[in-house]
Amino acid sequence: MLCCAARATTDLVGQLHQQGVHFKSLTDAIDTATPSGRFFFHVMASLAEMERELTGERTRAGLEAARQLGRKGGRKRKMTDSKIESARKLLASGVPPRDVAKNLGVSVPTM
Repeated sequence: MLCCAARATTDLVGQLHQQGVHFKSLTDAIDTATPSGRFFFHVMASLAEMERELTGERTRAGLEAARQLGRKGGRKRKMTDSKIESARKLLASGVPPRDVAKNLGVSVPTM
């Protein structure tokens, strides 16, 4: 059973073959004008699709393992809870946002 991308590649090559268009690699022994060349092309497309799916599975498994170890992805937060509270108090007291951000060592958009 072929996956979506491999099936799409197979369909495209089939449509091109019906129109008399063939793929011939100059560096590899692939020529879709021959039955063995088409077979090899389809096998390679299927292998590429399988590798793409395995890479995704490995990535998801690695992220899940890291989550279970208490690790979180993404950038580290610039604003700690205490900085957020300080920023709220300073802004409520009328200090301009630019001054508050400078005082906390962050940019205005971060704040």
